[in-house]
Amino acid sequence: MEKIRLFLVDDHQLVRDGVKALLTGITDMEIVGEANTGKELLEKIDRVDPDIILMDISLPDYSGIDLTRMLTKTNPHAKILVLSMYTSEDFIINALKAGARGYLPKNTSRHELLDAIYTIFTGQEFLASSASHTLMKSIIRQSSEKETEVRDLHLLLSEREIEVLKLYSDGMNNKEIGERLNISIRTVESHKNHIVRKLGLKSTVDMVKVAIRNKITEL
Repeated sequence: MEKIRLFLVDDHQLVRDGVKALLTGITDMEIVGEANTGKELLEKIDRVDPDIILMDISLPDYSGIDLTRMLTKTNPHAKILVLSMYTSEDFIINALKAGARGYLPKNTSRHELLDAIYTIFTGQEFLASSASHTLMKSIIRQSSEKETEVRDLHLLLSEREIEVLKLYSDGMNNKEIGERLNISIRTVESHKNHIVRKLGLKSTVDMVKVAIRNKITEL
């Protein structure tokens, strides 16, 4: 059985021990490395080849955001999941812009941590449920991109696709949308791909902008 290879980066041993305790008994995950500085991470990463790096933002020598930006280019296989005490919009947005695939507060639950790891491992993105709705709206407000034109989405999308679009714009992730609509995560992802293709979009953020401009959801 393939195991998800995890690397923990935090300058507090207590935090690293806490994460390891949360992962106790999870047979398809293994901790392949730990570091309490950015320098130590950079020295070890090529030897252990992790699938996911659980990254703190505040380290003694490097910013976790700068490390994320660096590793996204040099070690693209290693997906970054930020696990931080900082939960303001600026930190989350900068981490995602740097290439992080997910963001969790340090007081996250075991269930949400596992959900984030599995989701990111499959190539998707994950935001803590407590942050996703606020973040999406913040990104829209701060975006300098050209606003999306108003269109009659009912002529372009199926009713199910409009449902999925609204739930994405309400801050739900694939798993939550699947549970709400009683469909599989793969089906949710298929609907998302159809929406993006039909509307000529590039990202989930673009989908949310379209939903707000077309009054599918509201700020």
